[in-house]
Amino acid sequence: MLIVSIMMNKKVDSTILHEVIKRLVGPIDPVGETIADSDRFDNLKMMTYVVEHLMADIERVAVHADRKEFSMKRAGQYAKKFYGKLPE
Repeated sequence: MLIVSIMMNKKVDSTILHEVIKRLVGPIDPVGETIADSDRFDNLKMMTYVVEHLMADIERVAVHADRKEFSMKRAGQYAKKFYGKLPE
């Protein structure tokens, strides 16, 4: 039900979207119990897979940072600035 309501509303608060992704993927923090941690490790792999795809999307936008068109340049610079904030 939450996902349907989010899909109907294009402007979603980022904290809600973050919570939805966490619920879809499942817990990722290990708890020190082998079976549970195996499931959580699989969830962690899925979470990193999703993040890699999101990062590729942002990287694709960042190449527009030097464009002449205002809207493309604005998006590209924002994406490029985001990349500059990431730890190495």
